[in-house]
Amino acid sequence: MDNDNSPTPDQKQALVAPASTAGMRFDAVAAQLFADYSRSRLQDWIKRGYLTTNGTHRRPSDKLIGGEEILLILPPDALADTWEEIWAKGAQQMGAEPIPLELVHTDEQLYIVNKPVSLVMHPAPGNRTGTLMNGLLNLEPGLRTVPRAGIVHRLDKDTSGLCVVARTLKAHAHLVAQLQERSVSREYLAIVVGDVPEQGTIDEPIGRHPKDRKRMGVVENGKPARTHFEVLERFPHSALVAVRLETGRTHQIRVHMTHLGYPLLGDPVYGLRGTRNMIRQINIPEAVAFNRQALHAHKLGLKHPDTLQACHFSIDPPADFTHLLVLLRNAAALSG
Repeated sequence: MDNDNSPTPDQKQALVAPASTAGMRFDAVAAQLFADYSRSRLQDWIKRGYLTTNGTHRRPSDKLIGGEEILLILPPDALADTWEEIWAKGAQQMGAEPIPLELVHTDEQLYIVNKPVSLVMHPAPGNRTGTLMNGLLNLEPGLRTVPRAGIVHRLDKDTSGLCVVARTLKAHAHLVAQLQERSVSREYLAIVVGDVPEQGTIDEPIGRHPKDRKRMGVVENGKPARTHFEVLERFPHSALVAVRLETGRTHQIRVHMTHLGYPLLGDPVYGLRGTRNMIRQINIPEAVAFNRQALHAHKLGLKHPDTLQACHFSIDPPADFTHLLVLLRNAAALSG
């Protein structure tokens, strides 16, 4: 899984400055083109180099001549922050779309959703439509009155599995408080590459990568992050592990397991160089070709906002993950 440091589609958006913007300040043009965000936020992104013209860093006050390509590339943590502003400015205009959603549980206070692979959680640059949030607004228009349409935690686009959605303001406040108190239990299934230890805890801060601002990494001045893991099954050059989160940092499992030296199979961003050859050794073409992080949100536990009773939910991995496990188990049996 060699590193590919190119930005994902939801991190990147390219627009062209109209001819009518000739002589206007860069930040003013950006405010016209990226109307979802405040001018102050756009000015900050320009200064940080996330907004460029024709591939060149400019100052907010620089004048444009019109016709420039204006490119916005956001690092993952900044991308996650932007949905707050999108929602605050456009909740009533957010489009409702008939997107099929698998509801594992429904009651008056919450939904438990089984998010499929490739579904983005919320609108962001490059993904204004076709998101879980758009589907939720179609399912229940009243969610416009709930912050973030009730979404209280995120899964990466290509991570499958369980997420909770609050249907009321009361439920939203209660679930956010549980997440802050770290009382929500989240367990994932991951296929990692290498001879990973039987179990362990990774307690390392996560922040923007110092050399590649489009990724996250273990950095000294990052936010506290703690991940627990345990091997469930071993295969040639790989293993199925259960991963439990104490914190919920951007790309936490992917960053922590890579930092330990055992990246997730298929991870296009955080996979270590050389692991592709290790996977090739077990002679499973599907493993080599697996083109997303092998990560599934398997179990979710929380206190119900109304009854305060402990609720536990689980969901099996999707077909591509399950098929890969069958192939790895067969390989393990043959090598045993």
